Amino acid sequence: MSGDTGLREELIETCRAMNRLGINKGTSGNVSMRHGDGFLISPTGIAYDALRPELIVEVRWDGSFDGDVLPSSEWRLHRDILKARDDLNAVVHTHSTHATALAIMGLGIPAIHYSIAAAGGPDIRCAGYATFGTQELADAVTAAMRGRRACLLAHHGVVAAHVSMAKALSLAVTVEELARQYILCRSLGTPPTLDDQEIMTVVGKYQSYGQQPAARLT
Repeated sequence: MSGDTGLREELIETCRAMNRLGINKGTSGNVSMRHGDGFLISPTGIAYDALRPELIVEVRWDGSFDGDVLPSSEWRLHRDILKARDDLNAVVHTHSTHATALAIMGLGIPAIHYSIAAAGGPDIRCAGYATFGTQELADAVTAAMRGRRACLLAHHGVVAAHVSMAKALSLAVTVEELARQYILCRSLGTPPTLDDQEIMTVVGKYQSYGQQPAARLT
């Protein structure tokens, strides 16, 4: 654990923040972060308020780990996303209410709002169903994540990933808000959507969104 206490504390704070933000309940969600020759991940079945840095599990790419604390049952899902995507360093998995409702119906989220570009493309796909914790689920999720930073999981929940834990958590919040908006829009009729070209324009603009050095302003 030498030298990575800060990363472990960041994982713990993210777990607690998911519940404070209302995008998760209990210990149903899990989070991970690329680290060394593998990744750090939240443990299975331990209340977030009881988490301590030493309870965060370091898992190697081959699935092995040291100690008696078991990693999240979804460690395969986290591992396979991080192994497949060098552009992603952190993964947040939640069971947020509106996004999970769409996932139960087997629905993805179309481009009803430009902020869908935060997920990397013109839609957020819904991965096919597989039993939690299985390699089949990890395979389905990594496929649904191709070219994206988020997806829904049929009859299950949401995955969001990004370059940092803070951005992955923020994206999970965005996905839940988009899901809520989509459900509301569907109650009024068939929602109009933005075209793919516009969304990819916004994807590009997101690359320089936020505070930038003065020299880069135009």
